[in-house]
Amino acid sequence: MAQRAPPRPPEDADLPSLKDIKRRIASVQKTQQITSAMRMVAAAKLRRAERSIKLARPYAERMRQTLAEVAAAGSDAEHPLLVQRSEVHKLEVVVFTSDRGLAGAFNANALKAAERLIAERRHGVDEVSITAVGRKASEHFGRKEPKALRRAIEIGVGWVEYGWAAGIAGDLAERFVGGAVDQVVLVYNEFVSVMTQRATVQPLLPFASEVSEEQSQGAPESAEKLPYSFEPSAEKLLATLAPRAIEVELYRAALENQAGEHAARMTAMESATRNTEDLIRSLSLEFNRARQAAITKELVEIVSGAQALE
Repeated sequence: MAQRAPPRPPEDADLPSLKDIKRRIASVQKTQQITSAMRMVAAAKLRRAERSIKLARPYAERMRQTLAEVAAAGSDAEHPLLVQRSEVHKLEVVVFTSDRGLAGAFNANALKAAERLIAERRHGVDEVSITAVGRKASEHFGRKEPKALRRAIEIGVGWVEYGWAAGIAGDLAERFVGGAVDQVVLVYNEFVSVMTQRATVQPLLPFASEVSEEQSQGAPESAEKLPYSFEPSAEKLLATLAPRAIEVELYRAALENQAGEHAARMTAMESATRNTEDLIRSLSLEFNRARQAAITKELVEIVSGAQALE
């Protein structure tokens, strides 16, 4: 009487399919190609952005120092953009973010700093308005502060231009002079290094022409000590310098934000690329184990079948 062959062992439902693992490996490899390409693009853009901000910083600092010297020389001269309001009833917050994500905590840090500022100042003022520069800021405050969001501005795919920044600064200056707002504050990420971008809160209007102690070392403290005279008068110089200083300060903030965005994205994509490499190694190990298990299973079936025929 022939012996009945033993039943086939039930297939392990938890054992992953080799095709599924190969499909996952191929998907992760495509993701790795994308993150690696984005890292290289961000690195190339960062070099240009870093060069731009390093050139803009000394100019902005010298502009602020020159305005302080002119204001000190003409004690009777006064410009509306420099006048401190006795009380602040209307506050405007200008928040800089990027249009796109995939930049780690870059946008989140600026948005959190802006939210903290608004929460701290909301009870001390009658009205808070927000100018959101960057799609991420527009989307965030469009959900969280729809009534306070006054203007939403996208940066676009190109580079930050001075004329673009001057247009925003001109709008803010008109609102300040016209009394629509009593104070304007900038919130942006300052570019410190490739690994560090610092969320910064900086008053813009009224424009404070005073310079820091380090910047003012060696600078004249009064009109009598100035090694030069003004031509034309201090009033006319202030009329030209004050609006330009506002434009330069906002342009600098935009450049800081731009350099910080590319640095944060390069770091994030580099980390993502390393993670895909680890995931590919893990999946390859899982694939080899599954293939070895399948081979072992087939050998057991062959041996069991041969024994049944004996």
